[in-house]
Amino acid sequence: MDEIQADVLVVGGSTGGTIAAIQAARRGVQTVLVSEFPWLGGMLTSAGVTAPDGNELAAFQTGLWGAFLKSLESRQVEGLDHGWVSFFTFDPRTAAQIFADWVKDLPNLHWISGQVPVEVLRDGNAIAGVRFQDFLVKAQVTLDGTELGDLLELAQIPYRWGWEFQGEWNEPSAPVGPNSLTKRYPVQVPTWVVVMQDYGEGATAAEIPVPPIDDADRFLQAWENYGPEAFLNYGRLPGNRFMINWPIQGNDYGEGVGRLLETAASRLEFFQEARWHSQSFARFIQTELGPRYGLAEGIFPVDIKEVKGHCNFFITPSLGGGAYALHPYYRESRRLVGVKTVIEQDILPAIGGRVAQLSVDNAGVCDAISLGNYANDHHYPHLESLDPVFKLAPKSIRWGGRWTGTPFTIPYGSLVPLETDGLLVCEKNISVSHIANGATRLQPVVMGIGQAAGMAAALCVEKNCQPRDLPVRVLQMALLKDAIAPAALVPLFNLTPDQEDWLDCQKFYLENPDQYPLSGDRPIKSKIHPPGYRDDLSFLSVLKSEIPETQKIVSSHIKSSVAHHSVNNCQQFTGILQYKGLQDYSIILTHPVEMAGQTWSLVTLRAEIDCQLQQCQDERPLTILGRQNCAGNWIIVEELTP
Repeated sequence: MDEIQADVLVVGGSTGGTIAAIQAARRGVQTVLVSEFPWLGGMLTSAGVTAPDGNELAAFQTGLWGAFLKSLESRQVEGLDHGWVSFFTFDPRTAAQIFADWVKDLPNLHWISGQVPVEVLRDGNAIAGVRFQDFLVKAQVTLDGTELGDLLELAQIPYRWGWEFQGEWNEPSAPVGPNSLTKRYPVQVPTWVVVMQDYGEGATAAEIPVPPIDDADRFLQAWENYGPEAFLNYGRLPGNRFMINWPIQGNDYGEGVGRLLETAASRLEFFQEARWHSQSFARFIQTELGPRYGLAEGIFPVDIKEVKGHCNFFITPSLGGGAYALHPYYRESRRLVGVKTVIEQDILPAIGGRVAQLSVDNAGVCDAISLGNYANDHHYPHLESLDPVFKLAPKSIRWGGRWTGTPFTIPYGSLVPLETDGLLVCEKNISVSHIANGATRLQPVVMGIGQAAGMAAALCVEKNCQPRDLPVRVLQMALLKDAIAPAALVPLFNLTPDQEDWLDCQKFYLENPDQYPLSGDRPIKSKIHPPGYRDDLSFLSVLKSEIPETQKIVSSHIKSSVAHHSVNNCQQFTGILQYKGLQDYSIILTHPVEMAGQTWSLVTLRAEIDCQLQQCQDERPLTILGRQNCAGNWIIVEELTP
C-alpha cells in the first residue's frame, strides 16, 4: 500500500473540508485533501444548495467566503440576483470550477477524489493518519471534513447525535424531555436537491418517470401560501433553472433518518428513499404546473467511478447526477464533544442588543475564530402535529430594509476534541448543541469554520504543537492578517475590510470583548481606543511573524479578497420613496419610463446606505443606483444620489 506523508490531511471534500485544505495549503504547508466525489464544495456544489444563507451583509463578506462571492460575480455573467431566498444564487458547475481552480493553483495541495476512509491510525492519544482502500496518509494534523463526521466514528472519538433537553444546558428552546418530535427526527432532516428547468412557453419537457415510491398527496398545498411563481423563484438559478429545496410539504425527507448511522444497507436504503422523494416532488411540480417544466440536463456529473473505501460510507453513484445532486444536503451530522460547546445562549442576541456577546473562554479571553448571522433555522416535516409548542427563540432583526439574523461568533474550542490530539473538525461536526446547530450549519459560517481550521492546522505544523495548545491569539491574528483572504472575526455591521481602521477595530474588540457594542455598530473612531491603549503590547509577538515565507511564495500570484465597493451592473432608478415603517422602504418608480408606476422594495447590504435610507423623508423624490431582483421584487441599493 502506498504511503503518503503530509503536514495536514483533510478527509472529505465538503464545504468546510474544501476551504480548510485550501487555507492550510495557502499558508504554505504540505496538504492532502481526499474527497468522495469528483466535485469539491459539499453543500455549495455536490449537494446542490446554490442559494447560500447568512453572512450576506457587506461587513460579513470576508475571508474565503468573500473571495468565493467575488469569483462567482466575475464568472457568472448573469449576476447573482435571481432567487428570493438568498442574495446569491448560482450554477453549481460554476462553484465547483472555482474550488477546482483554487486547488489547482496550489502546488503543495494534493487532491485525491473517489476515496473514503477505512481506518483511523493512532499514536497513543493522537491521530496519526488515515487509511483509505488504496493508500495511507500520515499527517501531523488531520481534519474531519466529512459530511456526517465519519472520522469521529472511525476513531471512536466522543460525539453527539440527537437532541439535548432542558436539563443539559438550560437552552430556552430545548424541550423538557423526549416527545413525538424528538423520537421521529433525532436530527434535522436532509434534502436531496433536484434542479428543474423552464423550457419555455409551449415546450414539452421529457416526462419525469414515476419513482417506485410515489404519493402526490404528500405535496398537496406545497406552495399554497406563495403561489406557483414565487415558489419557483425561491431558488431560481441562471438559465431559467430552479433549485428545488423546498421545506413546506416539499422534498425535505427524514423518515428513519437514524439509518444514516446504522449499516451500509440502511444508509443506502435511506438514500434511495430520499432520492425517490425528490423525484416524486419534481414529477408533482411538472404535473401541477405544466409540461414546460422538467428536469434540467447536465447539471451534476453522471460518470462517477465507484467510490472505494469502507462499506459503511459507500454511496451508489447512480443515485445522483444529471438533475439530481450527488448526495443529500445534510443539515446536521455527528457533533464533536469538544473543548467548548456552542449552545443556544451563545447565538442569541444579548438583552437589549442586536448581536450576541463575543465568545470568551473560562479565562475571559475572546476565543472567536469565525462569525455568522443567520437565524436559527430547523427543518422537521409535520412539526406542528408532532410538537405544536416547539418554537425557537427569535434571533432576527430588521436591517437594510429586510430581515437578517443577529450576529454571533464561533469559538476555537468547538473545533478541538475534548481529549484526542492531532485532530480538528471543520464542518457541521463542530461541538455544538442540536438547537444551536440550526444557526451554525449554514454555508458561509461553515466556510469560516473551515478557514479557521485550515489555518489552525497549518500553524500547528509551523509551531510543532497540538491544536489544543495553539494560542488562540496567534490563530486570530493569522486569520485577520491573511495575505489573500483576511477574515473578520468580530461582527460589526458598519465595518468593512476596505476601511483603514478595520484591523485595529477587530484587534481591539478581541482584546477587550467587554467593550464590544451590543448595537453591533462600531463607534466613531475617536471612541474606539480608550486612553493608554497600545496596539503593540499583547499583539507584539504575533505581529513580528504574521506571514511565513512559505505562504508568500505559494500565494504570491493569488489576488487579495478584501472587499471593495462596486456599482457594477447597476442602473439608475428615480421615484417617490414610501417609508412604510421601521426598516421597511419601497419606491414608486417614475424612471425608467417603462417601469413608471411600479412599486419595488428597497434593500441594501451596506451599512452607509442603510443609514442614509433611514434619514430619507417619506413621499419625497429619490434617485438611486441599484440592481433589480425580480424574484424578490426588490432593488438592491448601492448608491443614493442627490
